[in-house]
Amino acid sequence: MGYGLLKGKKGIIFGALDNRSIAWKVAEKCAEEGAEIILTNAPVALRMGGIKELGEKLNAEIIPADVTVMEDIENLVSTAKSKFGGIDFVLHSVGMSPNVRKGRDYTNLNYEFYHKTLDISAMSLHRLLQTCYKLDALNEYASVIALTYIAAQRTYTGYGDMAEAKAMLESIARSFGHHYGKHKNVRVNTISQSPTVTTAGSGVEGFEDFISNADKLSPLGNATAEECANYCVSMFSDLTRKVTMQNLFHDGGYSSMGAAE
Repeated sequence: MGYGLLKGKKGIIFGALDNRSIAWKVAEKCAEEGAEIILTNAPVALRMGGIKELGEKLNAEIIPADVTVMEDIENLVSTAKSKFGGIDFVLHSVGMSPNVRKGRDYTNLNYEFYHKTLDISAMSLHRLLQTCYKLDALNEYASVIALTYIAAQRTYTGYGDMAEAKAMLESIARSFGHHYGKHKNVRVNTISQSPTVTTAGSGVEGFEDFISNADKLSPLGNATAEECANYCVSMFSDLTRKVTMQNLFHDGGYSSMGAAE
């Protein structure tokens, strides 16, 4: 049972693939808290995943959008603005590395793949924010959250070029957060989530070790996808109106640990 934290709010959720996705859990929690949402993902992901089931469950419209295609983002944002009148929150839960998927070592990257990694996983946030800015699609005090990972600050050898993508993502959130905050009091933040069992995360070599090691080191243990969804709801709500340009660690304390018994 929700608390009505998002009652009357309208938002877009990127990246729900299946019921293991953080974005899937966020969509469910937002609806539970009274929000109306639009779901979006790449056309190929819509064919692979179960997003249609989620859309039916939440009575949410599904709009395909390739985050690397400007026309798709413009169509998505303009359609959402027409439907809602204005957008109150957005979740950016998008990331993919062809280099990681193909098992290429960091010292032997394919640079066309590298460009795709950055375009899909980081530049897409700038593309989204710039489109919202130009179309005046976000309401005052709207909240934009992008999901990231601590590999943006530390070295995890299996994470490959996604580390640079996450670092770039966080930088874009800070930079655009300044401009959008001055322009319309819009908040832009990243949430650095614990390693979480998802379909996307399972493609990273050694990801199970990331999860188990982080869980042992974190005083509170790893944050689950559902707990991340709760945190996202709080960031979308009016209770966090003065939080912006931050990288918010949601990892059970892992990011502050060095060594433990």
